[in-house]
Amino acid sequence: MAAELVHVVDDDPAMRDSLAFLLDTAGFAVRLYETGTDLLDRLPRAAAGCVLTDICMPGIDGLDLIRRLREVGHRLPAVVMTGHGDVPLAVEAMKRGACDFVEKPFDDEVLLRALRSALAPGRPAEAADPAVQDFLRRVETLSERERQVLDRLVGGATSKEIGRALDISPRTVEIYRAKLMAKTHATNIQDLVRRAVLAGLA
Repeated sequence: MAAELVHVVDDDPAMRDSLAFLLDTAGFAVRLYETGTDLLDRLPRAAAGCVLTDICMPGIDGLDLIRRLREVGHRLPAVVMTGHGDVPLAVEAMKRGACDFVEKPFDDEVLLRALRSALAPGRPAEAADPAVQDFLRRVETLSERERQVLDRLVGGATSKEIGRALDISPRTVEIYRAKLMAKTHATNIQDLVRRAVLAGLA
């Protein structure tokens, strides 16, 4: 069986080399691109696989790259890599069609899991995905304050910013955050944001 193909777009040569080694070792076929323009110029019309792109790059950034791919008819699933704290960018990327995001520095297994999920045949339509429906049911169990914290977390606000907005201490925000994470079964903020976007809450 042919190896699944990952198109890696990152302007950092060291990161490209590192990703190429990781993905090759994990059994993927890899093509490397320095810029979004490189990918757009070299990607065949009937391209296979998925795109793994950094979100912050000179010229065409990851968000613009996803938009342009969709405009020219490419429907390859895309996973974006974001810097720490770039939750609003990750949310925007998913709204534009990315199927997942990973925060740098990331655990190798987290990235590989995201890519395998993106490449899985027959990924369920978001609205019909039982996992999305389950998440929405769990969100309905949140208290009003927990929902306020959820909305601001997904918007990219820090605990301090949420505390100021809701007139509570950052420590209290952390308590609400822990409660809502437990109720929604989110494993981390990245998982929470992903679920919220897929459920149409972000």
